[in-house]
Amino acid sequence: MNEVFKALSDPTRREILRVLRDSPKTAGELAELFPLAKSTLSGHFNVLKAAGLVRTEKEGTTITYHLNATVMQDALTHIMGFFKVGDGL
Repeated sequence: MNEVFKALSDPTRREILRVLRDSPKTAGELAELFPLAKSTLSGHFNVLKAAGLVRTEKEGTTITYHLNATVMQDALTHIMGFFKVGDGL
């Protein structure tokens, strides 16, 4: 779970996840959306993959990134576990 929180702590990675929420994107499509060096963007992808928040599909030299909503749901459930029902929060 710590890897998920680490991945979510960065605004660029949160934005990547937001973009993937709508539909899978290739690495090239994502690179067009972010003014970052490819190596920097690759580092963000690696953190997201290590946390299980994205999965990849490779076809030839094209890598497509997909949001793994299950891990996101598990993280939200974990966060909500900090609050008790009826605490007024």
